[in-house]
Amino acid sequence: MVAPGTLAAVFDRLDGLPLSVAARELARAGVPVFPCVPGEKTPLVSSGFRRATTDARCVQGWWRWQPEANIGIPTGAVSGLVVIDVDVHGVDGYAAYARAARAGLIPAPLATVTTPTGGQHAYFPAVPGRVQRSWAVGKAGVDCRGDGGYVIAPPSTLRLDGVSVSYRVEQVAAGAVEPVDAVRLRDFLDPPPPCRPARVGGQASGREDADRLAAWLSRQVKGDRNYKLFWAACRLAEGNVPVADALDALVRAEQPDFGEREIARTVYSAYRSVGAGAARRERSASSVSQPAGGFARRTPGPRAGAARGLG
Repeated sequence: MVAPGTLAAVFDRLDGLPLSVAARELARAGVPVFPCVPGEKTPLVSSGFRRATTDARCVQGWWRWQPEANIGIPTGAVSGLVVIDVDVHGVDGYAAYARAARAGLIPAPLATVTTPTGGQHAYFPAVPGRVQRSWAVGKAGVDCRGDGGYVIAPPSTLRLDGVSVSYRVEQVAAGAVEPVDAVRLRDFLDPPPPCRPARVGGQASGREDADRLAAWLSRQVKGDRNYKLFWAACRLAEGNVPVADALDALVRAEQPDFGEREIARTVYSAYRSVGAGAARRERSASSVSQPAGGFARRTPGPRAGAARGLG
């Protein structure tokens, strides 16, 4: 895992470097990297971000083969980085981000990067030993890139309307930085629905929800599908839609680069994540007793473990 101070120093000098040099600088600092298609977000190598490495010879070989390859960084425990992604496609993600920051849920980031489309990547150190999965809250325009995800790093470019536009480092931290609690942030941006009894016709309604999400997912760009699939599956799980119905609908989003096996694995992961979160909340609620006099007393209970999110 790279030290936050080291990463800030590296990010401070990335802008303007040739992509091959920037990739080597990141790898030398301990940040695993992998090559992506020039001007795009798609990995160039099989297994994608799972092939990321800090091995100098491998990195040099990749960028000798493709000097203009974009730089991918896996997020989560493998790199020690969690990235909050602010989107501006049809929604003002900056407003939701600012609202969460005012609520004390987003500390000062290690580095902020402006994306070619006008959004923002805010980098934070991951919490050692804690799973922080990727997730997306589309209505807020804010995503989290954690375990199971990746981001494109500066000075990579995207080809937009025939023009190459760069990822640009806007700010780096001058001192110590704190991790972001991605679980609390997601619950703030997209509060879980209250538990309510099932209603007549609920099963049919759940299938309709799954069909709508599958149609929406099939229209998403290929670099973001897995994050948004996890988000969609979490919503269906929280709505008590049977996993079989969710799978039947969501596999319709299958594409040549987005197969049924990957979809099924992500859907099951989302359902397990939501189930684990519900179990933790139930244990937490049961650990509070009400003694005489009306004052709540908390009895020892298990601590929360893995964070829920998008895979």
